[in-house]
Amino acid sequence: MSLAGGERQELGADVTTLTTPRLVLRRARADDLAAMHAVLSEPRAMAHWSTLPHRTLDETRAWLAAMIDSPKEVSDDYVVEIDGRVVGKAGFWRLPEIGYILHPDVWGLGVATEALTAVLDHVFAARCLDAAIADVDPANSASIRVLQKLGFRETRRAANTWFIGGRWFDSVYFTLQRGDWLQRR
Repeated sequence: MSLAGGERQELGADVTTLTTPRLVLRRARADDLAAMHAVLSEPRAMAHWSTLPHRTLDETRAWLAAMIDSPKEVSDDYVVEIDGRVVGKAGFWRLPEIGYILHPDVWGLGVATEALTAVLDHVFAARCLDAAIADVDPANSASIRVLQKLGFRETRRAANTWFIGGRWFDSVYFTLQRGDWLQRR
């Protein structure tokens, strides 16, 4: 099966590696700590995330351990590599909710679209999932554009959904139906 011009290595829902023309998406490992800390401690990357930037390696270590230990029945999440360098993560931290975070060094290069395309192709092919959903900060216009480009549609908005660093943040919710994705592909 083709994934955004790449290949899927292994069959079934527990795929460990997805490839695209520029990217390798693979399961997280403990040795991804420094690279993921570079992303999760970067204030620009974390500006629209569900937590404050990580201040210590221990915060990132706990986050990474949760990603690694997440049961494959409820999670389908990947670190994103470009030329062997981990630049973020993309996937379903909890099915059916998709999410991603990338280091600002790779913003504007189409990495998010390419990574999410591979993940959506894989998940809709390997799992019985009717739709993917996303919860986005309304101020995160770049992520909203990526989701819309992929065919996600806004379903609703809600105020005061996230309390981060002593402030409330709002949410805009998006849905991508399996049939719509398969029709586009």
